Order: sequence, then C-alpha cells, then structure tokens
Amino acid sequence: MITFQSDGVAQPDIDKKRVSEWIVAVARSYGKRTGAIGYRFVDDENILAVNRQFLGHDYYTDIITFDYCHADVVSGDMVISLDTVRTNAEQFVASFDTSRFRSAYDQELHRVIIHGILHLCGLNDKGPGEREQMEAAENRALDMF
Repeated sequence: MITFQSDGVAQPDIDKKRVSEWIVAVARSYGKRTGAIGYRFVDDENILAVNRQFLGHDYYTDIITFDYCHADVVSGDMVISLDTVRTNAEQFVASFDTSRFRSAYDQELHRVIIHGILHLCGLNDKGPGEREQMEAAENRALDMF
C-alpha cells in the first residue's frame, strides 16, 4: 500500500493512482515488490526538525528516506519538503525537459518521489560516482512515468 499525507502544507496536486502504479513498476524493474510505502509532504522547517532528530544533520534537504525493506519487498517512509522541491525546481528549471510534466516543479516533485524508491531499491548517491548513477536511474524512472 502506498500512502500520501501532508503535514502543515497543502497536498501536492499529483495523480496518486498513476504515481502509485509508477512506483510499483519502477520497483519491479529492480526485481522488487512493494510493501508499505508512505510519503509525508512537509515544509522546510518540518524536514529540518526530522533531519536533526533522526539523522543528527542540521540542514535542509528535499527528501529523507526511512528504509524498512526486507528481502525483495520495498517498504519505507519518505518525508519530502515541498519548499526545497520548489526551490530546486526554480534553480534548475533550464535543465529540465518538462514535456511530460505540467511544470519544472511537477517534474522535480516526481524526481524526488522516485529518488526515495530508488534508495529503497538499493541505490546510493553519496559515494564516488554514485550521484551520477542515481541521476541516470532517476531519468530512466521519469521516462517510465
């Protein structure tokens, strides 16, 4: 089951059914099944509090992924800052091909949504060369939308 909740922000205008089917398809492309996956959309201050409390980090971020995967079942909770998604979309709008999306913000939101799933599928983005691999995986996933 895939759920979408908002905490202190308006629920983003996404097609939950289509996004859920997309998440299942992306996970399947990595040989994974989907279990319980929860998205919580928040503002910058809320994600900063989560980052401090659970990770000991004192900075804003677009997504925090909590991994509850077991064997080939992808499960987890994702906290997404819509403020940071909006800022990133504005900053990188020129590099986006938004032909399949309503706006740069819409594409960036979908990129962040699938970024968390890719982490749950085993991809990382902190080590040497991993960021490039993650971006390529995000682009492949966006092409599947």
